[in-house]
Amino acid sequence: MTPSAARSATSIAELSINTIRFLSIDAVQKANSGHPGLPMGAAPMAYVLWKHFLKHSPQNPQWVDRDRFVLSAGHGSMLLYALLHLTGYDLTIDDLKEFRQLKSRTPGHPENFMTPGVETTTGPLGQGFANGVGMAIAEKILSAKFNGPEFKIVDHYTYGIVSDGDLMEGVSHEAASLAGHHGLGKLIYLYDDNNISIDGSTNLAFTEDVPARFEGYGWHVVQVADGNDTEAIADALSAAKEEKERPSLVVVKTIIGFGSPNLADTAKVHGSPLGEEEVALTKRNLGWPENMSFFVPDDVREHMAEALHDGARLEQDWQSSFDEYRERFPDDAASFERWMSGDLGDEWKDQLPVFDLDERMATRASSGKVLDAAGQRLHFLVGGSADLSGSNKTFIRGREPFQKERPDGTYFHFGVREHGMAAICNGLVLHGGFRPYCGTFLVFSDYMRPSIRLAALMGLPVIYVFTHD
Repeated sequence: MTPSAARSATSIAELSINTIRFLSIDAVQKANSGHPGLPMGAAPMAYVLWKHFLKHSPQNPQWVDRDRFVLSAGHGSMLLYALLHLTGYDLTIDDLKEFRQLKSRTPGHPENFMTPGVETTTGPLGQGFANGVGMAIAEKILSAKFNGPEFKIVDHYTYGIVSDGDLMEGVSHEAASLAGHHGLGKLIYLYDDNNISIDGSTNLAFTEDVPARFEGYGWHVVQVADGNDTEAIADALSAAKEEKERPSLVVVKTIIGFGSPNLADTAKVHGSPLGEEEVALTKRNLGWPENMSFFVPDDVREHMAEALHDGARLEQDWQSSFDEYRERFPDDAASFERWMSGDLGDEWKDQLPVFDLDERMATRASSGKVLDAAGQRLHFLVGGSADLSGSNKTFIRGREPFQKERPDGTYFHFGVREHGMAAICNGLVLHGGFRPYCGTFLVFSDYMRPSIRLAALMGLPVIYVFTHD
């Protein structure tokens, strides 16, 4: 199939979607390991989001006002790698061919310190969901602090694709509850609702009414009945963006392994390669060249690479606005740049208390004094406690609690949600602009271990305050 023949056979949207599918299929097959089913089913929603909604700058993955995208369902990593490659990030076709190989830039699960454009390390299900909540909180605080009537220096969304597994994990429940409470209207998740897990149908263990649950959390819920209906997906995302007071869950009914004649809608396509014969049958079924691997039609490459031009324009428009902002509000601009750079400076050190070693003082008390002193100068030192502020001594004088009606608050009442608290703090760091801390009793630190481990893996400067009951 030549690019022109392929173009005449189908729309550029469908052609792009199938390119995403087959890059994923071919990479998993070449590695003889991976999860092809999710990319095959979720490719249409991913295409619509990345092509028509996501604000990003592929030539500068760290642009501060980019939309954040989190693939919480990290096992479907080839979906993300295909998108990054096609939209012009520094990820080559050879990188895709090295999927899941030692020292490659395309590991089995996305790693934010290995691959440009990956916002957070995902794999342990539910973690990305909670990280995204932290990113949305960060955006809300920064926009409240630095934006004004004439300038929107911080104005972006946090998007994600989440799976059945993400929504089963307890950490997502904790984070979703808090996101609804805070009315994070610029948090939008697409739910890949395919009813299949590794053991088989999700009916084996997961039969709750997910839309009703999220509505109960205070989320805005939109449902799309056909995961291949790109117009319906676009309409749902538009409705989500119009909702300003609540986070949104777009429930998209998909078919895992879509296009595979023998494996679609089965657990067999969840976590194993299709096999050479089934790959050929799937390509034939979807009108793709059977004798070509890692094929990208020229029309698709041109169509998807428009993100490079669009991203450069968006970033330049933002930079021009920020330059004017700097001229009119130099102190605020300097403060914003310092927040986003993570530069601690040295002046705060002079404010730290000095303790007499002979003085008897509870360590929680001395910890609280140090935290408070540092917080008087380091305004981007933000955090809170899991319903134990008084015991942990985590409150900083002069801070207001972050709440829906107080988006500039920088103290967090996390409630009794230790796991969600730790993962949200990771998201605050990953967004940029914050040095978070969180506190609880030492015994509850066990609930936080997955998030702490990931913070260590990613080198995130999160401060943990543990006290004895």
